[in-house]
Formats: sequence, structure tokens, C-alpha cells
Amino acid sequence: MQMNPVIQEEISGCGIAACAALAGITYAQAKETANALGIYAEDTALWSDTEYVRKLLRALGITAAPTETPFDTWERLPDKALLAIKWRMEQGRPFWHWVVFVRSEREAVVLDSKKALKTNTRRDFGRIKPKWFIRVD
Repeated sequence: MQMNPVIQEEISGCGIAACAALAGITYAQAKETANALGIYAEDTALWSDTEYVRKLLRALGITAAPTETPFDTWERLPDKALLAIKWRMEQGRPFWHWVVFVRSEREAVVLDSKKALKTNTRRDFGRIKPKWFIRVD
């Protein structure tokens, strides 16, 4: 199945955009579902808690692994995963950027929702430093 990147429309909308890409819907559709669940891109907790994206994935009918798995190698990743990249600590809280990893028969890519990128379908794995991932079915 061909998956397309979804561009985040708010500074902290990467989780919403990643869920939209996995569900094959627009950012606006995913945001509407998120808002109905009490999830808002303006909430900085979206950057440092996995429960928000898990709740949104469930609402979109997508099954995710119950735990985060430390990133080891690109080869060991499942065919579909949410990756936490740009992981850092700020004032004692972890923050990261959500991206989607997807592997097909033809290739593996990272769908990155960041607006400023020249291309949102990334193949520059050496530059992406995942901390951990959540397997998505």
C-alpha cells in the first residue's frame, strides 16, 4: 500500500500528521478527530507523551504496539512504525518529533511531516536519529 506524507499545519502537529499518514486521511480530518478526543496540537504534552498518538490511532482504527521499543537498526524495524526522532530533554521533559517509517517490497522510507523539508518522503536514513519506535499494524 502506497502511503503519502501529510504535512503538519501547526508547530506541534507532527503526531496528528503521522496518524493522518497512517490512516490515509488529511491533516484536517485527523485534527478534527483529535480535537473531538480532547487532543490539540497546541498542547506541548503532545511532544513528550505517547498516549495522545495512541488514543488518536485507536480512534482511527489503527492498532499500535502497547510499548515503545528502543531503536536498534533500520533493518530491524517492522514494516510500519511511528519513530521518535530529534529526541531531547528540555526543562526535565523529553521532547521529540514523530515520523512514520514504512517499508514496501520496493523500498523503505520515512514520511516526515515537517513543512520546511524539500521532500517529505525521506531516504536519508544516516541523518535521521531515531530514539525508539512504536510498531503499527
